Amino acid sequence: MFKKGSKLYSIITGNCPKCHEECMFKNKNPYILTEALDMHEKCSNCGTKYKIEPSFFYGAMYVSYAVGIAFAVAAFVISFFFFKANINIVFVSIIGTLIVFLPVILRLSRNIWINFFMSYDKNLAKKKENKS
Repeated sequence: MFKKGSKLYSIITGNCPKCHEECMFKNKNPYILTEALDMHEKCSNCGTKYKIEPSFFYGAMYVSYAVGIAFAVAAFVISFFFFKANINIVFVSIIGTLIVFLPVILRLSRNIWINFFMSYDKNLAKKKENKS
């Protein structure tokens, strides 16, 4: 499920959607906010261009809305049902969760968006193995 070659692997790790060898982001740590969304232009391993067209990642905003809702629902369920918190505390926990996980949500959204349009190419992995 999380093995190299699956879309889920690329989405979770942030690796190139074509070869799964290189991280798309210049800095792997999303919490360095000045570099949170800085991406390489293309994969140094397979040459895949990440920005397919200008403003390509604007579509990721729609994905980030859905991912943010998922995080908010998770915060609600955990705080309300598991910790039996009152509605004010639940509200604060949802807002806190969204603030704390914002860089992760943004990156995850970009990863999901690019994986809608690109798929893993087994031949790229084989070419790399043959070069070694």
